[in-house]
Amino acid sequence: MKLLDFRSDTVTLPSEAMRKAMAEAELGDDVYGDDPTVNRLQDLAAEMTGKEAGLFVPSGTMGNLAALLAHCQRGDEVIVGDQAHTYIFEAGGMAALGGIHPRVVKNLSDGRLDLEEVRAAVRPDDAHFPVTRLLTLENTHNRCGGAILSPSYMKAAGDLAHELGLQLHLDGARIFNASVALGVDVKVLTGPADSVMFCLSKGLAAPVGSVLCGSKDFILRAHRARKQLGGGMRQAGVLAAAGILALTQMVERLDDDHRQARQLAKGLSEVAGIQVESLEPPTNMVYFQLMEGSADAFRERCKKAGLLVGVAGGSRFRMVTHYGIEGNDVKRAIDAIRDALSA
Repeated sequence: MKLLDFRSDTVTLPSEAMRKAMAEAELGDDVYGDDPTVNRLQDLAAEMTGKEAGLFVPSGTMGNLAALLAHCQRGDEVIVGDQAHTYIFEAGGMAALGGIHPRVVKNLSDGRLDLEEVRAAVRPDDAHFPVTRLLTLENTHNRCGGAILSPSYMKAAGDLAHELGLQLHLDGARIFNASVALGVDVKVLTGPADSVMFCLSKGLAAPVGSVLCGSKDFILRAHRARKQLGGGMRQAGVLAAAGILALTQMVERLDDDHRQARQLAKGLSEVAGIQVESLEPPTNMVYFQLMEGSADAFRERCKKAGLLVGVAGGSRFRMVTHYGIEGNDVKRAIDAIRDALSA
């Protein structure tokens, strides 16, 4: 019986159609701008997000960092949430490689930043302070349970950023989960942002890659940053071919992941010894707390029971539904949790 992997939606495997498209992709040298499949992917991504241009990058982390490098100069400051992926999980790249100072604002439980706190965080025009240049948001918000930032909030944040003379970058790693869950065109969510990065390699099930989108001038700057970061790839159409199918064939099926997450949350809520954080997860992530005992030991017992779960710090765990979770896999996962707790 297969090992169930609920650690993340990054563990997805490409569909057979993706594998075939990768094998048959029309190729060129993307560093020269000559790979037609990469160019098609970039144009498609820009069109879908309502931006002028796109840039294929190997990872979401590189996409976010390239965006920050394109928006900011060394010594500038970016306003970022204290639970943001860009702040916690990207190895301090904005500071280490960009010389960019993070100005941290506390995330609310639903992933938002209080916009009045954002306003207060903007530095005055004083030589003692860094220049506040950028506001970053995350949608959906990973550490806040896969929470969705609403269209009205995105618009308000964009309006505020521009009123204050800032640019707005959106870490939209799972932005298509948000658009599917809300039933709105993704452009409604990305429109207020000056730049957006989204991942192809999570719920959309491509094996590698993300796309950064924005204005033509912004993408020119981000392209240079990608080169500096070592992100120039050659016959990258092999990967981009899967990305095209991710955008044309895999978006609508994200609703299945959300439905399975709700089933998982409901089932886990009936298991003694854990506490589920939300019985109605907004997208594809289910977080729960282990009520007692060792988190490491619990994770190992889950593995012995045939289930991989993600540790989110302390006794907090994350399970993510994704392409490849099918049939009675959710029930099997719940049974494995129950077995691990009773072992």
